[in-house]
Amino acid sequence: MTPPPRSWLFVPADSEKKIAKALASAADAVILDLEDSVAAARKKQAREIVAAALAETGIGPERWVRINPLDSGLIEDDLAVVAALPIAGVVLPKAESGADVARLAAMLGGALRIHAVATETAGSLFGLGSYSAAPRLAAMSWGAEDLSAALGASSKYDANGALSFTYRMARSLCLAGAAAAGVQPVDGVFADFRDADGLRAEAAAARREGFTGKLAIHPDQIASINAAFTPSDAEVAAAEAIVQLFAASPDAGTLALDGRMLDRPHLLQAERLLARRR
Repeated sequence: MTPPPRSWLFVPADSEKKIAKALASAADAVILDLEDSVAAARKKQAREIVAAALAETGIGPERWVRINPLDSGLIEDDLAVVAALPIAGVVLPKAESGADVARLAAMLGGALRIHAVATETAGSLFGLGSYSAAPRLAAMSWGAEDLSAALGASSKYDANGALSFTYRMARSLCLAGAAAAGVQPVDGVFADFRDADGLRAEAAAARREGFTGKLAIHPDQIASINAAFTPSDAEVAAAEAIVQLFAASPDAGTLALDGRMLDRPHLLQAERLLARRR
């Protein structure tokens, strides 16, 4: 089974040069963006560029397209182009609930999967527990930029420069909602692509909390994100030892290993880590 993407790289869908660079990068997934990064006057041209760039399946990153929101009046034209392309799926912006995912799934042809950006509106915060039965859902991510605009905030940061409580809450609820739905939780973007140390710290924190991937906005962020979400050899060896221990004693509820008492949650954590091996 293929591990979920560690790095999800956004690229404007109206730039052939940037798309080519993204598809040649080490990103696990590339998202061609028809939404925020494309001006209204260039939407039609962007769709044509997407159709040409993704007409054939190629090696390299998974290929995804971020369409426009459900009620934008643009989604039908987006889907007319992307639904027949050999891509992994579509990214749904400004999703407010699992019902939005179900609505999109009914509009999609083929077997395309859906990645929902699930915290971009005020109403979305109340729907993060509703994704469990959403069809075709593969991943959920969160974003603070659109949410802060929707809330009328002057900044998403507090006086100390840390993310304010509202956005930390949205992030945590997205993580819990994705876990409850059994899909990949993807951390949001780190906007300052020149701050490599800040990115590494944020990605490491996200992984500790349970996220298994992170959005990116620049190719220079890919290496740090991939490294943060790749289990180390030592972690893999420890997880394998736990799995083997429980396999040898399938009826045991608690077992000892290297002076530690382990139970079923430890086994589940080990199995999930091994599923992310590459």
